[in-house]
Amino acid sequence: MILFLIRHGESFVNLKEWDKGNVDTGLTPLGEAQAQALAKWLAAEIPQPDIIYSSTMKRARETAAPVAAAYGMSIQYEDRIREIGNNQRDHRPYPNHALPDYGDFWSSERPFTPLNPLEEDSEAMIHFRARVGTFLEELIHKHDGQTIMSFCHGGVIDLSFDHIFDTGIWRRCEIWTRNTGITCFEYIDHANRESWRLHYHNRTDHFELIEAAADAG
Repeated sequence: MILFLIRHGESFVNLKEWDKGNVDTGLTPLGEAQAQALAKWLAAEIPQPDIIYSSTMKRARETAAPVAAAYGMSIQYEDRIREIGNNQRDHRPYPNHALPDYGDFWSSERPFTPLNPLEEDSEAMIHFRARVGTFLEELIHKHDGQTIMSFCHGGVIDLSFDHIFDTGIWRRCEIWTRNTGITCFEYIDHANRESWRLHYHNRTDHFELIEAAADAG
């Protein structure tokens, strides 16, 4: 199984000046350009995948859409790969129009503490890790020998590394991924050896297409 984990394009909620809390925003103009360049590059460089998954949050959906169109495929939406803090502890998503705000601490600092202290059923980082892990393990059993693209969020990619590398709960390294950065893992059922292979992380070759378009303009 080949798994591409792709972070969404730049969203308004990613902007440094954003001060409106946790809102399900779409892509900025730059994010839209990143998504279009990503779609063009993937379709030219990566053979058609067997399935495309996307988080149900707007910024991931808007990133996946041009890629799916480039391949002539549909998208399967998946709540388990929403960003941290946007699901309840039983993995059910909060409504996108009414997302809870985060607490005043970083999730890795208190992995067992609910991220949204005013929400009774808020998930903690440990719940987030469980929902990402169950998604990855399900892929192994459902998509043996296939190629999957999953459009998700930086936190999902972070916790995918934790799950695959079997990192302890008290994590000491953040896995930073740029907007539309591509991570590629391979799963092979080898006996008595490692099953996962990391081919690359944070690949952004498609940024050259954005720069070329800016130069041409």
